[in-house]
Amino acid sequence: MLIHSASQLLTLTGGPQRGKTLGTLGIIENGAVVIRDEKILAVGLTDELKASHPDEPTLDASGCVVMPGLVDPHTHVIWAGDRADEFEKKMAGTPYLDILAAGGGILSTVKQTRAASLETLIAQTRARLMRMFAHGTTTAEAKTGYGLQAATELRLLKALLTLDDEGPLELAITFLGAHAIAPEFKDNPQGYTDEVANTMLPMLKEWWGTHAPRLPLPFVDVFCETKAFDLGQARQILTQARLLGFPLKVHADEFDNLGGARLAAELDAASADHLVKTSDDDIAALGKSDTVAVSLPCTPFGLAERDYTPAHKFLAAGAILALATDCNPGTAWNESMQFVIALACRTLKLTPAQAIAASTINAAHAIRRADTIGSIEVGKQADLLILSVPDYRQLGYRFGTNLVKQVVKRGRVYSVDAEYHRMT
Repeated sequence: MLIHSASQLLTLTGGPQRGKTLGTLGIIENGAVVIRDEKILAVGLTDELKASHPDEPTLDASGCVVMPGLVDPHTHVIWAGDRADEFEKKMAGTPYLDILAAGGGILSTVKQTRAASLETLIAQTRARLMRMFAHGTTTAEAKTGYGLQAATELRLLKALLTLDDEGPLELAITFLGAHAIAPEFKDNPQGYTDEVANTMLPMLKEWWGTHAPRLPLPFVDVFCETKAFDLGQARQILTQARLLGFPLKVHADEFDNLGGARLAAELDAASADHLVKTSDDDIAALGKSDTVAVSLPCTPFGLAERDYTPAHKFLAAGAILALATDCNPGTAWNESMQFVIALACRTLKLTPAQAIAASTINAAHAIRRADTIGSIEVGKQADLLILSVPDYRQLGYRFGTNLVKQVVKRGRVYSVDAEYHRMT
């Protein structure tokens, strides 16, 4: 298939973009892409590719931006129920950590998720994934973490594997048994830390080898934060995970600077995420590492807070900055990376070009898939978007609407319209 006549073809070639290089889009005007067998075969000018591929089936992208599919590298997309009542409390002034301490927050969703069947979890999560896909996300990270006990965490993993297999949205799966202290260990956080490190992780590796032997091991993540896991507990879990061969991720510095970002860099984690309260020294450590700094602007927005990731400090330090939705039931129920781009332009002071790069090639690197997705390059997976606008700057400039006209996933074209939603 030849997709041709794009007003702007955003290639984003050259790998993850560090520091001040963020925003290099590699624009080809009147661009074209040839796709075959789920891969990108050729990239270039429309006239040249039409001449060299005269018999190729065509898709006219006149007046449209063609760009890589969006990658969402941090979501908690699988859960049951909702927390609309807590949103009202937060808007009335109750701090999130106080809600958590009273048995709400994550623990409220844990209660609902533990009670949900596998079928319910799959059905509720599938609807969220399809909304993500319709808004241009072609690959998303998906964390467990609303079980906080082995049986439920494994049920969440089974649901995610099922959803990944059925597609079309592709998942990068993360085990987050260390999302919060399980209610059974309320007065014994070290006991739960030992449970995750010494029991759950070995069990996970054995389970994964049986249920997903052809897939790489999932990421292991820890919520290193006040009233969750302290730095020593996070180190214990992540060190054990690393010894078992799991790739790592870290929730760090959402509310307090405990050193989680520096720990992520030290352990060569794929990413450190949130990074609102990160110290200058820890920012410098991330800037010298290959660990991606993932900003989640929807979270402080959802909590009606003033502080956001100091993005330009990370860029000045030479860090690899990415963006994600943090889609979750408590602080950021948002499935649209387009909204994240718009929010990042306003709150992180990124340009549309920087936000797009942070949502494609850099986001792909945050899930260690930048070699296959995140840019439009020969040999990569054919994950593309055709936008209904002629200029990429419409992303970021506009919000609250969907600018995606068509999604191309592994070379297959999906139209984003009312009929498509009814069909799926």
